[in-house]
Amino acid sequence: MSEDRKVRVMALDDSLLFREVLAKGLAGDRRIELVGFAGDPFEAKDKIPKLEPDVITLDVEMPRMDGIKFLRRLMPQYPLPVIVISSLKASVFEAIDAGAIDFIAKPENLDADLARFLAELKSKIIAASHARFAYRRQTATGIKIETEGVQGAVNPLDIVAIGASTGGTDAINSIVTKFSSNMPGMVIVQHMPAGFTAMYARRLDSVSNLTVKEAADGDELGPGVALIAPGDFHMTVERIDAPRVAETGARYRVRCKNAPKINGHRPSVDALFESVAEAAGERSMGVILTGMGADGAAGLKKIRNQGGYTIGQDERSSVVYGMPMAAYMLGAVMTQLPLYRIPDEIVRKLSSR
Repeated sequence: MSEDRKVRVMALDDSLLFREVLAKGLAGDRRIELVGFAGDPFEAKDKIPKLEPDVITLDVEMPRMDGIKFLRRLMPQYPLPVIVISSLKASVFEAIDAGAIDFIAKPENLDADLARFLAELKSKIIAASHARFAYRRQTATGIKIETEGVQGAVNPLDIVAIGASTGGTDAINSIVTKFSSNMPGMVIVQHMPAGFTAMYARRLDSVSNLTVKEAADGDELGPGVALIAPGDFHMTVERIDAPRVAETGARYRVRCKNAPKINGHRPSVDALFESVAEAAGERSMGVILTGMGADGAAGLKKIRNQGGYTIGQDERSSVVYGMPMAAYMLGAVMTQLPLYRIPDEIVRKLSSR
């Protein structure tokens, strides 16, 4: 999409009040043009070919047909980036599975939360407009990944740290579910609001050989454990037993703090990666995945500078090649790969130590 062309947005919501909120909230942004509304999926289906939106915002709860069913019918015919706006946490992840590219929590209190909501929505709309959506639909249908090596990790590092944003829920899932329970401890930041990360962790836990949970302050990291940074909290890693040294068998725990945002995010990938570099050094690995912006680039460079191994997702397989590109341009990425090759590369590096 041309950088000087406005992003064309169509909003699908049955609430007249909320449609008015969106109209007023998006009107002042020179990057975005709200081209129209639809009150239900049937109206949306008729309007999409006429309005030709670049991005659709979608409420899950609607009359005549819910948003999940609409997504499943929409995607094969009109593979457009869809941002779900919903107060129903469970429905959000169903929508992601059905093809939505991102989500945002509908504000519970318009007076108190409207400014934050609109700022976040605008950011997500811009990110979605840059999405390589056709590739995402290809990966969602399943690319065969050889898993023989994934089961054979030996002499692992102490920590594998992963960071992602837009498109990351799918990307992280495609990596974590390929590992066996003998993997080293994993720490993960996915840009996600409070209230959603616990459910996301439970979903990953249900389909993975790892024990996946939303991190709590003081949780200890160990083999076969993956900790997801809680929404609205930075997650960092520290050594329990001694200052950082390059021997195996060290013990680590996470700290979760509601500190100021970094790079506009909380949790921040940079906060995690920088702490991993300091705590584990050459016994660590950092992986930067799809996402808008540059969060994680500086932290990944510190992991590399401390002797750790670093991987970046390539442009073609990224939904948004922002964070991986920033890291690559900074010289933080040692190996750049398509998403489907990253799990085997992680295990290959672990097994070669």
